[in-house]
Amino acid sequence: MPHTMNVTSSVSPASATAPAAEITWGDAFCSEGANCFRFGLDDAGRAYIGSTLTPGEYVSDSVEALRALISAVKSGAADHLL
Repeated sequence: MPHTMNVTSSVSPASATAPAAEITWGDAFCSEGANCFRFGLDDAGRAYIGSTLTPGEYVSDSVEALRALISAVKSGAADHLL
């Protein structure tokens, strides 16, 4: 069964809930222009990826899932998107 990540947005319907714990964000990683992303963790050990352009929107999942995503990107699995 495929694994799906949780996507949260501050512009979501009122029924959406905020994370149970506060997110501690690391320094942003930026490429050319304003393409900046940041990684974060909460007190419960969940991992987050967000853009500095839309601070209230992020993807969250377990640290293991984030590690698998980064490994896949590093191995070229997302090269077709470039």
